[in-house]
Amino acid sequence: MIKTRIYLVIILVVSMGLLVTAYSQEDMEFVDNSAFPNPQRVPSIFNHEAHNEAAEIDACNECHHIYEDGVLLADDSSEGMMCSECHDLKAAGQQPGLMKAFHTNCKGCHIERKSGPVMCGQCHKK
Repeated sequence: MIKTRIYLVIILVVSMGLLVTAYSQEDMEFVDNSAFPNPQRVPSIFNHEAHNEAAEIDACNECHHIYEDGVLLADDSSEGMMCSECHDLKAAGQQPGLMKAFHTNCKGCHIERKSGPVMCGQCHKK
């Protein structure tokens, strides 16, 4: 009886962890800047779901990209991964450093679409 309860608790805890992970981006309000040892600015305000609705972004890989040998893999997505899993703080070869990767991905899209913030204080609000 005790073993059954323990297994049920374990299953419940694992299930809750999976659910939190699955829905974490929908509830996201700030870009995670924990990879930076001494951030110069507050994290960027970013409501994932509202942003994608306003920008009419349906495909996750529009932002969550994967490159292999410098070539964009059009059908693959890095969704669920932290940017810092691929990008180091400093640039490495053709791969930009983490800060430049964030700015190029976000600001680059905003400039291309002629919509969205491009100045520091428009995203990094205290």
